Amino acid sequence: MPDKRDFDDCTLEEVITTQLHDQLPKVVAQMVATCRSKECFDHVSPVPLPSQQSVVDIINQCRRILFPGYFDGKKVEAVNLEYHLGMEVMQLYEQLTDQITWAVRHDCFRHDLSCSHCAQRGHSQALEFIKGLPEIRHMLSLDVVAAQEGDPASGGVDEIIFSYPGLFATTVYRLAHLLLHLEVPLLPRMMSEYAHSKTGIDIHPGAEIGRHFFIDHGTGVVVGQTAEIGDRVRLYQGVTLGALSVPREQVESLRSQKRHPTIEDEVVIYSGATILGGDTVIGARSVIGGNVWLTESVPPDTKVFLKTPELVYIGNGTGESRPRKAEGAA
Repeated sequence: MPDKRDFDDCTLEEVITTQLHDQLPKVVAQMVATCRSKECFDHVSPVPLPSQQSVVDIINQCRRILFPGYFDGKKVEAVNLEYHLGMEVMQLYEQLTDQITWAVRHDCFRHDLSCSHCAQRGHSQALEFIKGLPEIRHMLSLDVVAAQEGDPASGGVDEIIFSYPGLFATTVYRLAHLLLHLEVPLLPRMMSEYAHSKTGIDIHPGAEIGRHFFIDHGTGVVVGQTAEIGDRVRLYQGVTLGALSVPREQVESLRSQKRHPTIEDEVVIYSGATILGGDTVIGARSVIGGNVWLTESVPPDTKVFLKTPELVYIGNGTGESRPRKAEGAA
């Protein structure tokens, strides 16, 4: 039979937890008060924001359209391909229309703009985006070929499409880039940051990237907003195509200027290389070695490597220095 003291302990515990619980309304009131100040960034509004999950769904649906049969979870055959793609495209159109409409409407309310006919823009820009998918499919087919030609470890196109983070990041970039050119707010960056979180590859949708593009391994790659990349360019992990740091008071004046480098055709940039500045141009067919830091242009057909390092081997109580030939390995 339970001891009477057990009931007393339970009663005391209930009193204490009730007292703790009763403090929550005060905290909520404080949070509401801060939302009326400049300390709080909120979206307390009847106007809906785009949905992060819907943006991810749009990416996945685009991949099913661009690579039929790979990401469907069911068998796709020639006899039902037109029906299958028709259903996918209609669903994409409806979902993308909603998200574009909400993004445009949010911009209008947030910045107190005049009416921009957000519902009409949602429909027309979703249609223009879908019209651009055949060209994106063509570009991605060249990217797959670039991966197959550039990576001896590749097990074939199926392995590349299913599992290469570089191809996933490039796919999302090409989708986001098209939306950006259609002047759709919010969604392009939401897409690119999702790919960034999944792969560690950060490609701003504003960058201009040519055909036959390949990112090997990929983790830590950064491609800035105004970077320009030509055809048949290959990047390895940890490459940064970035901007030089500027004082805070100059940030606004530089938003519309070119701040990131230009990489011409058939350039290879090895792991850990950092290339900065809007005036920096890496000439065609050049090779930039691992861990190189560049803030100035390089002429075409140039190899840039760090000075040959000297390794120190320590063993049996002695130290020996040996020069080692610098290589631009991945």
